[in-house]
Amino acid sequence: MITRTASITLHSLAKGFPIVAITGPRQSGKTTLARSTFPDKPYVSLEDLDTRAFANEDTRGFLARFAGGAIVDEAQRCPALFSYLQTRVDGEQRMGEFVLTGSQQFGLLSGITQSLAGRVGLVQLLPFSVPELQAAEVALPSLDVLLWRGQYPALYDRALAPTQWFANYVTTYVERDVRQIIEVQNLSLFQRFFKMCAARCGQLLNMTSMANDCGVSYKTIGAWLSVLEASYVVFLLQPHHQNFGKRLVKTPKLYFHDTGLAAYLLGITDADHLSIHPARGALFENLVIGEYQKQRFNLGLPSNLYFWRNNTGEEVDLLLEEGGKLQPVEIKSGQTFHTSFVEGLNKWIRYAGDTALPPQLVYGGEDSMVRSGVAVRSWRCMQEG
Repeated sequence: MITRTASITLHSLAKGFPIVAITGPRQSGKTTLARSTFPDKPYVSLEDLDTRAFANEDTRGFLARFAGGAIVDEAQRCPALFSYLQTRVDGEQRMGEFVLTGSQQFGLLSGITQSLAGRVGLVQLLPFSVPELQAAEVALPSLDVLLWRGQYPALYDRALAPTQWFANYVTTYVERDVRQIIEVQNLSLFQRFFKMCAARCGQLLNMTSMANDCGVSYKTIGAWLSVLEASYVVFLLQPHHQNFGKRLVKTPKLYFHDTGLAAYLLGITDADHLSIHPARGALFENLVIGEYQKQRFNLGLPSNLYFWRNNTGEEVDLLLEEGGKLQPVEIKSGQTFHTSFVEGLNKWIRYAGDTALPPQLVYGGEDSMVRSGVAVRSWRCMQEG
């Protein structure tokens, strides 16, 4: 089993919160993480119909079965559970008593914010990170294979072709999660929208254009996009507000939490196909930004990621906000370093002045180096140093 970085964070949170919660996309390993991190706690899943009926009909009696706490999987299936947990943990004041998991951001987080605010330490678990695979001595494939396969755990412990797994994943997602959150009357239109999101990966979000191309209203696009965000399928990277005397773009960019899913939706059939696909650069950018996001989430921290772009097209792919300072990260998919890669970074450094931290560049090559004052890192070790 591949050890998850978030396990250390969960142990730490369990010392200071009576409840810890793990949320994230389906099949990201939430249940495995909870059970391996807290092996002595009894486990119960509210996906089981009989168990869910018991929890909903007699919540107090359901919780009474677990005198020392428990792992409750898919906790949002029983909305009343959160209020009863509040009474329980407030009375007993024991840290790390319950562990909750949930796939739907709306259901789990709304229950936490309404009834358990201040009582829950939260970790958002995404698919494997590159450092997690490396620590487990999983032989990393070529960059193109990694982009095409993605990093969902199932594709690293089963003999499954990515196209087969993602086909079933998308079908399950559409049939279960979308219909549970909102009523989608025309699934084919939603599927078209889903693929449209993959085609616009790494681009500025233009919901009006998407509505026109999909043949639905702007409001519908907004609702569908919210579902994809809530289920940890896509995320929006916000522009940073620092203008340095320049007019800024105020529109977020659209990315996927896993490049393999985006590649599948784009109809990319294998790594060779991906290597020549026009979306390769966008998928590499998506991979790098996703890795920095996983690093934050695995520490139990919110995202501190932004991009910067002004109205003349000058841009920095990624900004990390650290204590009022900004670290710029440029992302280039090319396998050979060129001095032109760092020109935009050095120009931004001049704009930013004292607010800038040492710049970095992540590229698709194998060697790391320092060039023109910029730390150039291979995609295999992008977060080292």
